[in-house]
Amino acid sequence: MKIAIIQFGGSNCDMDVLHIFKDILNVNAELVWYKNKDLSGYDGVVLPGGFSYGDYLRSG
Repeated sequence: MKIAIIQFGGSNCDMDVLHIFKDILNVNAELVWYKNKDLSGYDGVVLPGGFSYGDYLRSG
């Protein structure tokens, strides 16, 4: 099984998700930049969280 973890501007916890898949679950996973349109080589795709208005302690 091979997992793509999508990275994009403002994404959060992508490195944490990579660590969980590779080191804890022992699954082949890699970070993939969001502009990569070919995901045919992957069995699954993960979209980690992010911030729509930045990482601030206030509302957007």
